[in-house]
Amino acid sequence: MSLTVNQRGQKRQDALRAAGLRPVQIWVPDTRRPGFAAECHRQCRVVAAADAEDRDLDAFLEAALADLAGEYEA
Repeated sequence: MSLTVNQRGQKRQDALRAAGLRPVQIWVPDTRRPGFAAECHRQCRVVAAADAEDRDLDAFLEAALADLAGEYEA
């Protein structure tokens, strides 16, 4: 006798739980919503403006990159 869709789903969930996993629900922004792209652009402009005002940021990022590069060369 074959399993129903619900029985197969339950079997899969039971196997995942037996493997030490648990289900979680994650809410994320709906990228299809009107205005989503405009809000992304707005936030990007805010971040870019903040980065442009932070004169030490470029030096910090360059130092961090050089530090990482040194780790990989060793």
